[in-house]
Amino acid sequence: MSTSADIDKLIARVVLKDRDAFRLLYDLTSAKLFGICLRILKDRADAEDVLQEVYVKIWNKADRFSTGQASAIAWLASIARNQAIDRYRSRRPASDNTDEIPDIADDAPSPENAMLAKDETHRINNCLDELDAKHAAAIRRTYLSGWSYQEAADELQAPLNTVRTWIRRGLLSLRDCMNR
Repeated sequence: MSTSADIDKLIARVVLKDRDAFRLLYDLTSAKLFGICLRILKDRADAEDVLQEVYVKIWNKADRFSTGQASAIAWLASIARNQAIDRYRSRRPASDNTDEIPDIADDAPSPENAMLAKDETHRINNCLDELDAKHAAAIRRTYLSGWSYQEAADELQAPLNTVRTWIRRGLLSLRDCMNR
């Protein structure tokens, strides 16, 4: 699949009602969004209908997407998820007897949340790879491995204040990269 930045650009073109961009956006994302709908609805025909509604909504509301708020695929997935949940709720009888449904909590992330987390992890790792090696190493040790700044400084054989500066600059660069 294309990068999140590519999908961002396609959404920006959809705002301008660019049909070619919309077709490409559909080609790049429909399988993933259909999977979300199918997992929730457990009925292929319903999932196909909802997927069509999802893309109508994307076409009409593309201007509501904000690149700084969430990744493009996360925004698209949330539209699909919400639309599928709405369909699921609408097909249940109004006198739904919830006493018959066992209350079993599932602490595992849903497939779409796991996919979104994996996508974000991939983006973070790509951004960390763009940093200076020492800055990335300092951030990985302190934020991902739980080391103290002093432990990172000792491991990297650098003064504590230098490592703090590396981390601060690295985090600023990381933020800029994630906002692209």
